[in-house]
Amino acid sequence: MKRSALIILMINRFCAFSQIPHEVLYVVGCFENGTTEAQFEFDAEELLYVDFDRDEVVYSIPRFLSDDPSKVFKNYKVFRNAKNNKQVCVTIVKTFNVVEKHPPEEMDPPESTLYPSEEVQLEVENILICFVNHFYPPEIKVSWTRNGRLVSEGVSLSRYYVNNDQTFHQFTTLTFTPKEGDIYSCTVEHLALGRPKTKIWEPDFSHLSPGPDVYCGLGLTLGLLGVAAGTFFMVKGHHRQ
Repeated sequence: MKRSALIILMINRFCAFSQIPHEVLYVVGCFENGTTEAQFEFDAEELLYVDFDRDEVVYSIPRFLSDDPSKVFKNYKVFRNAKNNKQVCVTIVKTFNVVEKHPPEEMDPPESTLYPSEEVQLEVENILICFVNHFYPPEIKVSWTRNGRLVSEGVSLSRYYVNNDQTFHQFTTLTFTPKEGDIYSCTVEHLALGRPKTKIWEPDFSHLSPGPDVYCGLGLTLGLLGVAAGTFFMVKGHHRQ
């Protein structure tokens, strides 16, 4: 497809010879084949144009309106400005062509999830997994913190994996030992994100598995059942006598 650019550099409204408003346009047009045109229009009628091949301004004003049309446009420096604007117009066309051949790469922002690999137990070593998914391009930066401080020890990062939709996913892990009050975070940076995305996790010890106290209680219950059973048989034997 051929590219062209049109620049309206000046629009003036004024009254000439009457109270009716008129419009003057200065237009520069350029095309992919190298052709450039510049002209003044008065109420859609051409007043002049620039002939870049002959390096001159050609006036279309009727002689009965002005014996020397160049005096009317003397202060506009028509030819010099037209040459400058020609370069601007050509640059715009080249830019359009570059953008069309190399359009901006589409990007997909990442989604992230933060979770432990095993059931959390107080003071028992575990692994936190930060799963980053559905991002493109594949370059991401991930950082970990514990209680607001950056952590690098115990951190690992997997390679990129391709999803079916041509986006990517990646894992990063942190080996840690859960303690009361600790707060961990995984922060992801990516070109498609306006700002870094952070997920926060803290250990929850409210659902820990029952400990020795339950087993002790269970043993006590079984012991009481044993005493009751023994008493029953003792009483039953007593009635047999």
